[in-house]
Amino acid sequence: GINAEYGPLYPAFPNKSSLAMSLNNKIYRTANAPTTAPDETETAVAQALIDLENNVPDLKTELRVLQISAAKEVDVKGGKKAIVVFVPVPQLKAFHKVQSRLTRELEKKFADRHVVFIAQRRMLRKPTRTSRVQQKRPRSRTLTSVHEKILEDLVFPTEIVGKRTRVAVDGSKLLKVFLDSKDQNSLEYKLDSFSSIYRRLTGKDVVFEFPTVATE
Repeated sequence: GINAEYGPLYPAFPNKSSLAMSLNNKIYRTANAPTTAPDETETAVAQALIDLENNVPDLKTELRVLQISAAKEVDVKGGKKAIVVFVPVPQLKAFHKVQSRLTRELEKKFADRHVVFIAQRRMLRKPTRTSRVQQKRPRSRTLTSVHEKILEDLVFPTEIVGKRTRVAVDGSKLLKVFLDSKDQNSLEYKLDSFSSIYRRLTGKDVVFEFPTVATE
């Protein structure tokens, strides 16, 4: 019979081993993803994706082929938490097609958490004079480029319409990122989470804002 632990949620899996196999298929460790066994957060996200694939007909086809490479929980302002889902770079476009709907469904499942998707990119260190590899780094693998891409992934589906860097008296920098105001209603609740996640991933301070539109 169906294992009681999984029975009500996962009628498609008659035993634990087939569930474990499906979970393993959902988590694809890319070259720069953690090499450890999936943790509680990663397993929960993978299970949620399988659940949506089985129960939401209009997501079934798209979700069947999608995998995550990692997931981590991040503390955000106000004592809340967010889940950062890392996805293999080649699958990012496919995630984008269903991301708005998928984010809504996952935020229902993880009721008190915000969910964001970021591609699992590789960063190459700057070659030093002593390093064996003297090959020029592709721009897409530099720190600056990877950090720019993280910003774009973080705020998807909205677009960044402007950036401004403010330097404080003590020399510390604060980046202000302006987002497309047409998405203000659907994304404003997440701006603090975006800042906390970006700081956690890059060590940099950033503030996200919607430009104020002057009314006649």
